[in-house]
Amino acid sequence: MTTGVDLNSQFPANWKLGKELKSKEGYYTFAPRDFAGEYPVSEPEAKALYEFTLVKKFDLILSFHSQGEVIYWNYNGYAPKNSFEIAKDFAQASGYSLKDTPYLSSFGGFRDWFINNFNKPGFTIEVRKRYKSTTSGTV
Repeated sequence: MTTGVDLNSQFPANWKLGKELKSKEGYYTFAPRDFAGEYPVSEPEAKALYEFTLVKKFDLILSFHSQGEVIYWNYNGYAPKNSFEIAKDFAQASGYSLKDTPYLSSFGGFRDWFINNFNKPGFTIEVRKRYKSTTSGTV
């Protein structure tokens, strides 16, 4: 069941600041995007990913999103050892650009929490598939 909580705003990496900033932008209650919930890891899906990650102790994580052919590779200007080199390899292989995360999206994300909590590389890869519509050309 969808509760209107943005699952990628649920993680304890400056969560409170992220909630305050998004509330000021109008996302203070259940919404299609950017509502951080009432407290970190309140949603079962976020809790499952959180607990799974704590148990597995990954060396790095990839978080795939769908907003446009960029790779975010640090957390608030901080990047664990080798993050930039790995990000450059991903960018070269994909043709995507490397960018710093937009300020309003810099809090409460899975990747943010992973980097902050484990001091290991984490990447958000914003993918976008282009396809040819049968009615309107390339989208």
